[in-house]
Amino acid sequence: MSWEPEVEEIKRRVAFAEEMGGEKGIEVQRQRGKLTVRERLDLFADQKSFQEIGRLAGAATYENDQLQHVRPSNTVIGLCELNGRKVVVNAGDFTVRGGASDAAIGNKGGHAQNLARDWRLPYVRLLDATGGSVKTFEQIGRTYIPTNPVTPGIQDILCEVPVVSAALGSVAGLPAVDACLSHFNVMVKGISQVFPGGPPVVKAALGVDITKEDLGDERTQVFEAGVIDNLADSEEHAFDMIRQFLSYLPNNVWQMPPRMETGDDPERRDEYLLSAIPRNKRRIYDAYKVLDAVLDKDSFFEITPHYGRSRIVGLGRLNGYPCGVMINNPKRLGGSMDVTAGTKVIRFLGMCDTFHLPMVYLADEPGFMAGLDQQKLGIVRAGAKMLCATLRTQMPWCSVIIRQLYGVAGQCHDRPSGMFKRVAWPSGHWGSMHVSGGVSAAYRRVIAESDDPEAKQAEIEAQLDALSSPFKTAEAFNIEDIMDPRDTRPMLCEFVEMAQSIIQTQLGPTSTPFMP
Repeated sequence: MSWEPEVEEIKRRVAFAEEMGGEKGIEVQRQRGKLTVRERLDLFADQKSFQEIGRLAGAATYENDQLQHVRPSNTVIGLCELNGRKVVVNAGDFTVRGGASDAAIGNKGGHAQNLARDWRLPYVRLLDATGGSVKTFEQIGRTYIPTNPVTPGIQDILCEVPVVSAALGSVAGLPAVDACLSHFNVMVKGISQVFPGGPPVVKAALGVDITKEDLGDERTQVFEAGVIDNLADSEEHAFDMIRQFLSYLPNNVWQMPPRMETGDDPERRDEYLLSAIPRNKRRIYDAYKVLDAVLDKDSFFEITPHYGRSRIVGLGRLNGYPCGVMINNPKRLGGSMDVTAGTKVIRFLGMCDTFHLPMVYLADEPGFMAGLDQQKLGIVRAGAKMLCATLRTQMPWCSVIIRQLYGVAGQCHDRPSGMFKRVAWPSGHWGSMHVSGGVSAAYRRVIAESDDPEAKQAEIEAQLDALSSPFKTAEAFNIEDIMDPRDTRPMLCEFVEMAQSIIQTQLGPTSTPFMP
């Protein structure tokens, strides 16, 4: 006797799962400009690579012991491949009760998270869910202390494997927090919102009427708060960003970051670099052009480009080896470190250190941003955090001072231990503070008592400017080298290649846990 009837039953139940929330729910999803969870998985994963786990889980309806229907779980989990690499994926299905927790079946999210940690594989969340619902109280006949079986363990997995989140709709409650419990996250313009509580909650708590777009779309989450790193134009674009981000990282912290052939000569010397920094200190330049001239062609992937814009951070390659990359952006606050830029950099440093990516910093740091606005935001404490975050890193680090390096913010390029290299271009100048502001403070009495205070200040500034030559610093061996800017790429390619043997000795979790 065969098991054909049971096999047919499996097929029937799988068909129920593929119906998702039914025609009405799917229609609403499409009216909102969103793909269904099944369409997303087809678009996201390598062709025919998705292997679903828990596909038969659901709320079944029986009549006279005969199965009538199964409403599937609103969480779809499984394994798939991205560019040939295995990842664990956890996708929310908004067509089933809006992704609310009362429509969840079992702890599928927790299972996916444990799977990623146990198998040491990247973990990707495709978020489209509203989280908790008061209907749960009716279902279980009571209220409950807020706990969630998915949450415990995330603090460990963030220190072991890459975690990525994509907000692909109205993401509220715990899923909104999940969006932040990651090394990289992205939302989609026009269809995504992220908030702890939606408009009805805001109305009940504060008496304020607000749309979900005004409350949590890219205007607040990407551009103002920096809660979400990158903004995609479409869901397909978001998936491309996730693939690109993961291409720089190993599957886990016990593996080396993956090298990729880029076809770019490591000995390439770009003539543009010789004149990239203007002699006039007040003139700006294009930081992205400097990156293009130094890194492997088309290898730079910027992270959090719309927040903390005075510092550009991202992932790049040098002779095919992945690395973390930072450069100050003189087009924003003159490149000064403000609270938002510091917040961004601290998280970025933690991610690169966790996955053992060597750091390349092209430094043009005028100092922490001064002024009352930044004082009110706590720039001094933020600066202290930035300094500690830098000093705690252990990855090989190379700083190239391309223009200026001042004050405590200027110290955030340095470490007393670990593989550290520091060189400068002839355009470099530095100090505890800028000459102009420093003269006004240190020589205030001399200037005030002179017959011509303006001329006296100019005279003192000229005397101190004469001492600011980078060659005088090199004479005292306070800098390893003053180099021809065109030699930067060959030097960095050699540095990153040398760093690989050091990285091999550092594999495994770092001593400082990653903080999202």
